Amino acid sequence: MTDQIIVNLEDQTGVMAENGPMRIFIQAWDRGRPDPQMAAKAARFSFACLEQVAKQHEYLKQQPCDLSSKLDPIPRAMVKSVMTTGEKDLTPMAAVAGSIADAVADWLFARGMSRVVVNNGGDIAIRLAENETARVGIRTRINNASISHKVELTGIDYPCWGINTSGLGGRSLTRGIASAVTAFAVTSSLADAAATSIANACFVRDDAIVQVPAQRVDPNTDIPGIPVTIKVGKVKKDTVLQAMEKALIRAEHYVETRIILGALIAVKKEILLTHEFNDKIAQLESV
Repeated sequence: MTDQIIVNLEDQTGVMAENGPMRIFIQAWDRGRPDPQMAAKAARFSFACLEQVAKQHEYLKQQPCDLSSKLDPIPRAMVKSVMTTGEKDLTPMAAVAGSIADAVADWLFARGMSRVVVNNGGDIAIRLAENETARVGIRTRINNASISHKVELTGIDYPCWGINTSGLGGRSLTRGIASAVTAFAVTSSLADAAATSIANACFVRDDAIVQVPAQRVDPNTDIPGIPVTIKVGKVKKDTVLQAMEKALIRAEHYVETRIILGALIAVKKEILLTHEFNDKIAQLESV
C-alpha cells in the first residue's frame, strides 16, 4: 500500500504509524531504555496485520461467526474473541483494533522488549516483564479527550493486558447510552469485543433516547438493520441507573467466566465498577 506512514514520537519512545483507516502508536522499551527502531519494525509488521483484515474484510463483516473457514491469524483472533462473548449481534469487526494491537505487542515482546504499549485508536495492548509497570489513563466520556481516572498495571499481576473502550461518540456505533465502557482483559482482542458488548447492553427504552438503523449512520456498517443510538437527551437518573445495571450484569458475567478481568461503566457523571475491580486490576484513582 502506498499510504503507509511511520513517524518518530517526540519523546523518542516509539513511533506513530498510519495506513488507511489505521493510526497506531507503538512504544517499546528494553529494560528501561526506549527502542524506537524496534517500534518502527513493529509498525511495518502492523501494516501486514491490516492487510490480513483487508483481504478477508467482507467475511469479517458477516454474522454468524465461524472458525471453520481458513483464516489468517488476525481474522481468526477477531472471530474467536467475538464468539467468546456470546453476543450474536457482534461481527468479528468488533475486535479488529484490539486484535491488531495484540499482534503488534506480542511481536515486540517475543523479540525481547520488556515493556510494550500499543495504542490502536484507543484500543490498547500492553506487555510487561515482571519488574515493569504501566500507567493507563481512562476517559469516562469517550468523546472527550480529558483523562478522568488512572490505574497502574504491573507485570507481576499479568504480563499481558488489554484495555479497550467503547461507547457513545466513539469510532464504532453503539446500541447503548454509555458515555464510556472500559474493559480490562489479558488480551486487547477480548477487551475490545467485551467493551462493545457491555456498551450495547447499557440501554433502556426512553423517549429521550434516539435510535436509528445502523445503515442510516454508516452505509458501509457491518451491522445493518440493527438500531444504534445517535442521541441521549434529558434522561432521569433512575433510567440511567437501570441501563447501567444491565451493562454491569453483562460485565460481571464476563468477569465470572474469565473473559475479562473487570470493567468501568460510565454514563455522564455516573460510574459503576465490576466487583473487586481494585483487587483484580489496580486502584482506580481520579486525576
